[in-house]
Amino acid sequence: MSEFDAIFVGAGHNSLACAVHLALKGWKIAVFERSETIGGAVRTAEYTLPGFRHDFGAMNLSLFAGSAFHRKYANELKSHGLEFAPVADCFASAFPDGKWFGVSNDLEKTTSRLAAFSTADAAAWRRLVGAFPGEAEHLFRLLGSPMSAKALAGTGWNLWRKKGIAGALDTGRLLLSSPRAWLEENFETPHVRTTLAAWGMHLDFSPDIAGGAVFPYLESMANQSFGMVLGKGGADTIIRALAGMVKAAGGQITTGADVAEIIVSGGKANGVRLASGETHFATKAVIAGVAPKALPGKLLPNGSGDAGFDAAMKTFRYAPGTMMIHLAMEDLPDWSAGAELRQFAYVHLAPSLDAMSRVYQQAIAGLLPDQPVLVVGQPTTVDPSRAPQGKHVLWVQVRMLPAEILGDAAGKIAPAHWDAVKDAYAERVLDIIESYAPGLRKKILGRAAFSPLDLERENPNLVGGDQICGSHHLAQNFLFRPARGFARWNTPVSNLYLTGAATWPGAGTGAGSGFMLAQQLGGS
Repeated sequence: MSEFDAIFVGAGHNSLACAVHLALKGWKIAVFERSETIGGAVRTAEYTLPGFRHDFGAMNLSLFAGSAFHRKYANELKSHGLEFAPVADCFASAFPDGKWFGVSNDLEKTTSRLAAFSTADAAAWRRLVGAFPGEAEHLFRLLGSPMSAKALAGTGWNLWRKKGIAGALDTGRLLLSSPRAWLEENFETPHVRTTLAAWGMHLDFSPDIAGGAVFPYLESMANQSFGMVLGKGGADTIIRALAGMVKAAGGQITTGADVAEIIVSGGKANGVRLASGETHFATKAVIAGVAPKALPGKLLPNGSGDAGFDAAMKTFRYAPGTMMIHLAMEDLPDWSAGAELRQFAYVHLAPSLDAMSRVYQQAIAGLLPDQPVLVVGQPTTVDPSRAPQGKHVLWVQVRMLPAEILGDAAGKIAPAHWDAVKDAYAERVLDIIESYAPGLRKKILGRAAFSPLDLERENPNLVGGDQICGSHHLAQNFLFRPARGFARWNTPVSNLYLTGAATWPGAGTGAGSGFMLAQQLGGS
């Protein structure tokens, strides 16, 4: 039995960022992680063959590199080994007709590719890029502020002062628009629209869902303006640096320590009980980096004391699932659309907006999609250190998928548990990639596939394989993430707080949830 100022349940990057800030404020910190590996969905391991390092979940670290946390602690993180690999050729899409489009951080390269499709689209791109700094100021301020009346008022006032009523309404309209609506207003070429819309699928926004336009907008404009960054050697570079900072500040991180219960007395959280029976006490805060479903009846066996909160945690909506396929490769794919695609960190395979919408509906209906959206990550084209000399890794994200299989949209795989159909579905995925890059299979040296349920087994926060820990649709975002009245990481239990992707500002590697909570508790 021991006593700390704050105890963390789980060691994801948000929890670790929060722990760093509080430890440097003089708090006595303990972090308990059920897994033998810290980092949650941000970790890197040799899943296929020795020497081939694969990112388990997150690969893109641009949000972390541009975060307020990184700005404050860049030197300390670097001293603990944080290293980025900059990306110039950020993302692209290949199409069945042999064409492709990609966004690089060289404006002339991107607009030249656009002009080959449409001079009007090239002009629209230049206009959007030119306006981006002014728009980004307000969007990033919103996404980087707590969901408090004071912060929202400040953001609204700044927006009105800088852009006027008409401009403020335009920004609001962007936040409410679907990807298709925004893309069709700005671009006339289906290939361009589809390339940008693919980013909405990363965050549970198929083309026709309101509120999804801002994600393709921000990703495409930010990649054009700043490029992208990966982690040198793997995404876990941020986890190793964060853990080093926690320990250097006197904090304690314990792995293989499953928290079975948050101890509550008199409506106040004052510690945790581990599955081993050990108890540890906290005088100021217990901070749970968990999915909402883990609270009522589990970590809080008797509930929170607020029936509305408990109901909201139980009915919190998760996005469709994901399959991850990691490939050790003799060489990168030979993309039939063009050799230049080998330079891009990401290559999306999704034929059209309508195809994306169909895939999403199939997954929601419990069907295995016939043509899932594929995100093919090529990290070793940017960071060769992740594989033996001359070799490569591919990071293949398969979206969207059902957690429970009720049927197959292609009519070829009988519905069964994911453990029984995982390999057959992985073959479908490889068939699709092969159709864009003939000869792919001959280059595969090793393979590891994680079904949606495998992902949840590895990390219970990835409920049903949902890699973003909860839908970002408007009814579950902003003031409603994770529930109305609890968007400031608070719970009905005094001294008990939530952090992580299920809380504001949502998924991604930016550590905003953990850092803003730490500032709220310990001061800036």
